[in-house]
Amino acid sequence: MKYLIKSFSYIFHPLFMPFAGVALYFIISPRYFNPPFLYSKLFATTIMTIIIPILSYYMLKNLGLVTEIHLKNVKERKYPLLMQMLFTILLINIVFKGYEIPELFFFFVAILGSSLATFILVLFKFKTSLHMVGVAGILTFIMGVSLHFGKNLLPLIALFIIGCGGTATSRLDAKAHTYPELIVGFFIGAIPQLMAFNYWL
Repeated sequence: MKYLIKSFSYIFHPLFMPFAGVALYFIISPRYFNPPFLYSKLFATTIMTIIIPILSYYMLKNLGLVTEIHLKNVKERKYPLLMQMLFTILLINIVFKGYEIPELFFFFVAILGSSLATFILVLFKFKTSLHMVGVAGILTFIMGVSLHFGKNLLPLIALFIIGCGGTATSRLDAKAHTYPELIVGFFIGAIPQLMAFNYWL
C-alpha cells in the first residue's frame, strides 16, 4: 500500500500534466488533425514542458540556485517557476496559437495563470503543492472538454478525481506538504481553468 500511495506522486507529477492534457485533448476531440500536425504539437509540448525544464533544473543546480529536485525550500522555487512561465508563454505564442486550437491555447493560458499565482505565493514564502496544481488543472480542463464536445468522460474524470485524492495522500505521507498547501494548490490549478472556460467553452 505504501508503494501504491507513493506512486501517485510520480504518475501525476506536475511535469507530465501539460503533456497529458494535450494528448488527452487530441484523443477526445472529434476534430480531424493531420498526423504530422498532431505529432509536431505533441513533440513541441514534450520538449517545452518536460525535456527543457529537466535540463533547466540541472543548469540551476550547477549555478547553486537549487539544491534538490523536489524544491522543498520555498525560495528555490522562484527560478524554476519563472522559467516555467517563460516556456508556457513560448508555447502560447508559437505552438498553440489561439486561432488553430483555441481549447489548448486557453489551457496553457490558464496554466500560465496558475504558475503566476504560485510564483506570487512563493514571494510571500508560501509553498503551494505543484502536484495539486497540475492534477487539479487537468481535471478541470477535461471536465470542460467533456462539456464542449458533449462527450461522456465520467470514467476519465473519475480517474483524475482519484488521482487528486491519491496525490494529496502521497504528498502528506511524504511530509512534503501540509493540508493548506494542498488545498491552495488544488484551487490555484482549478480556478484559472474555470475562468478560461468563458473564452472557449
